[in-house]
Amino acid sequence: MQEFIDLDSLVVGVSRDSLQSHKKFSDKLNLPFSLLVDQNQQLHRYFDVLKEKKMFGKKILGTERSTFIINNEGILIKEFRGVKATGHAQAVLDYLKQLK
Repeated sequence: MQEFIDLDSLVVGVSRDSLQSHKKFSDKLNLPFSLLVDQNQQLHRYFDVLKEKKMFGKKILGTERSTFIINNEGILIKEFRGVKATGHAQAVLDYLKQLK
């Protein structure tokens, strides 16, 4: 997390889960960043991350894990879509370091 801070970056997570669920998850993993609640799915729709998925053979509407880099002017400059958690933070750090 310190490397992101050193790169003048703000890390925020977003989920459709409830505030209580966010708190429990954040406390359990001792997350060093904020989680935003998007139960009305406004941000999910804006960033087009609601995707049809299959779970136990049934179609559901789920969230495509994604990372968006927005510069200080509020302009979206990079999207990472369909990411896996393992190694992803390093990939984002590497991209941010390229910008400096």
